[in-house]
Amino acid sequence: MHLAQSISPLEVVLTLLYLAAVAFLGWLGYQRTKTTADYLVAGRKVHPFIMSMSYGATFISTSAIVGFGGVAALFGMSLLWLTFLNIFVGIFIAFVVLGGRTRRMGHRLDAHTFAELLGRRFDSRFIQAMAGLIIFLFMPLYAAAVLMGGTEFLATAFSMPYVVALLVFGIITAIYVFFGGLKGVLYTDALQGTIMVVGMLFLLIWAYVSVGGVAEGHKELASMSDQVGAMKAIGHRGYTATPTFGWGRPADLKPGMPSPYDMWWIVFTTIVLGVGIGVLAQPQLVLRFLTVKSGRELNRALAIGGPFILLMTGVAFTVGALSNAYFFKHEVVRGQLVSEMPADVIIKKVPGKANQTAQYTLMHIDTDSPPDGKADVDLIRPADPADVRVLDDGRVEVRSRASSIRRAVVFDQVEGAWMLNADSIIPTFVTSAMPRWFKIIFLLTLLSAAMSTMSSQYHTLGSAIGRDVIEPIMGSPPPGSNRTIYTVRVGIIIGLIMATLIGYYGRGEYIIPRATAIFFGLCASTFLPTFVGGLFFRRITRPAAITSMLVGFIVTALWLVFVKDAEAGSIGLVRWFTGGANSILAGYDNWPVLDPLLIALPLSTLTVIVVSIFTRAPDPLHLEKCFAASAPGQSAGAATSVH
Repeated sequence: MHLAQSISPLEVVLTLLYLAAVAFLGWLGYQRTKTTADYLVAGRKVHPFIMSMSYGATFISTSAIVGFGGVAALFGMSLLWLTFLNIFVGIFIAFVVLGGRTRRMGHRLDAHTFAELLGRRFDSRFIQAMAGLIIFLFMPLYAAAVLMGGTEFLATAFSMPYVVALLVFGIITAIYVFFGGLKGVLYTDALQGTIMVVGMLFLLIWAYVSVGGVAEGHKELASMSDQVGAMKAIGHRGYTATPTFGWGRPADLKPGMPSPYDMWWIVFTTIVLGVGIGVLAQPQLVLRFLTVKSGRELNRALAIGGPFILLMTGVAFTVGALSNAYFFKHEVVRGQLVSEMPADVIIKKVPGKANQTAQYTLMHIDTDSPPDGKADVDLIRPADPADVRVLDDGRVEVRSRASSIRRAVVFDQVEGAWMLNADSIIPTFVTSAMPRWFKIIFLLTLLSAAMSTMSSQYHTLGSAIGRDVIEPIMGSPPPGSNRTIYTVRVGIIIGLIMATLIGYYGRGEYIIPRATAIFFGLCASTFLPTFVGGLFFRRITRPAAITSMLVGFIVTALWLVFVKDAEAGSIGLVRWFTGGANSILAGYDNWPVLDPLLIALPLSTLTVIVVSIFTRAPDPLHLEKCFAASAPGQSAGAATSVH
């Protein structure tokens, strides 16, 4: 079996040690979980280091490292604006502005989930159930993106069948969440976050080594503006330049040509704003604020969170862009040529229509020493014959001379064809450019990134259906009962199945960053005005909260179904009516690539303000319960009972 031959005993031992450590920490969480509060909010006594590492490890997943790293390889270093927003909004604003108020109100109201916090703030079980249902139905999309990120590396680095890697990855993570609850999640997150720091530091250093250093690497990358291909038509100006800004199209542009401003709106509305702002309303992240006992822990966690996010996203986006310089100017593949033949390669999946393909000659090379006759590197034959030569020992030496996306050619089992896959760029770069020993380091980094985020996602979506939807219907469990834990575990299993199915059928078309951006944007538009308004303003009313959430959700859903070209095309409803176009605004420049956040979030914010003005003020006694300070000498957590 090729997989067994490609993994050294040391790699097997290190992987088993890592999984043993995760299993032990999951077991430790299980042993220390005695009550519903332990399972859902870790008893509210989490150490600031564990909380901050868990927040960061949950925030940054394989969707950031693999998915958005691949997008950075396509779009260039303009994605570093997302790193800035991640730190300023996702860490500074989240911890300094929202974190303390969230912790205090959550403790006063004895809230165990994000949806329960909203429901109890506005004294509405409907709000809790609606928020829980939205989270449960749509978080599997984000979980699938994270799952796919780790799976892509396993499949690329170890020649493992994609579906096998998908199942193994998802099930292992679900097991320790299933038994260990949030304590198991937090303990493993701390370990995984530490591994991620080490792995990303190595990746950054070796990436620059592989392109000749910092100055030389950036110089080479800047010189490759002619390699952006068809993306030049939508405003790509090179891997070190910001896309062309504007709205509409220049007067001299021929009819039928794409707008040269589309890429700017894709990068800055969907990726930078969608993810950068959406982080504030992520249920699994807000939950972390409910796990600490005082504001001092939040302040101490802040000092760790900022550098962590800078290292994770900054490295991923920088390395993604630099991979173009490596593949085009530095990569040399040596090995036994197993086969060489022409193939129709999918360059773009078009839902409901024939995929866009191009014919390339693919070279399948066995780089193992000694060779086993099975290809482990697949690449497009370079156009210049001088870049392919036969060595004296019969092996071939190939200089790939490819941009990152043309180098990341993989076989899609669902389509039964070869395709260019942006989500495979980072795994391909690590496998090709990094020393062999680093492959296991990066594998553990991705395992940590994926498992830390997926564990929180499974815990959150299980809590959403168990605690926030089923429990309000069934009524509160009897004192001392663990019924909530059992319903949450059922939700975890259902979420795992949903995420795995999406991960299997959704491969390709940079689905990882797309799915992430959709979920982040949906959370921002649906929850953020109600969440922030509920924390800071006593006058926000229950009808205003409900209406705002409905407006944010409905507008986002309608925009994705009818307007945004990529998502509307995948759904196919507009195409079914029109027979051709994916978007109802297909004839209007830039609108089909505009993210729904720019429409839905202002509308939901305006809604919560206007409806609050014209509806009756909340009950003063309830507001006192939500906003009153704890008694002198009493912690906020002690002011309420925890069942």
